[in-house]
Amino acid sequence: MVADSSAIIAIAFGEPEATLFQRVLSDTSDCVCSAVTFTECVMVLIGKRAATPLREVEALFDDLKIRPAALDIEQGRLASEAFLRFGKSRHPARLNLGDCFSYALAKSLNAPLLYKGEDFARTDIVPAAATGAKP
Repeated sequence: MVADSSAIIAIAFGEPEATLFQRVLSDTSDCVCSAVTFTECVMVLIGKRAATPLREVEALFDDLKIRPAALDIEQGRLASEAFLRFGKSRHPARLNLGDCFSYALAKSLNAPLLYKGEDFARTDIVPAAATGAKP
């Protein structure tokens, strides 16, 4: 399974979906995220004025057993293709850079994606949890 920053941040801040996401993560033996997702999570905590955002994200990933995956050119190509198909100003999914890398990693691994919101529901990605209706 691949985790997007939207699900990880939902857990970090105790959002309504946090319990569902934690249960899904605890039921999987292997969860990865893009290195871009890791950086996005740090950036969110910086924006929330966390005292030690890098350490806090590392601890969160350890607690949730999420392993950041190294980037490679295949993911770069897949992320670029995702933007061409589903990117902001191009498609109702409106994927941003981080979303495109989560999409790319999930596609490269043929794995479901754990995410919050409706952006990925407007793509061909396989969801790891049902969090909303597909339009």
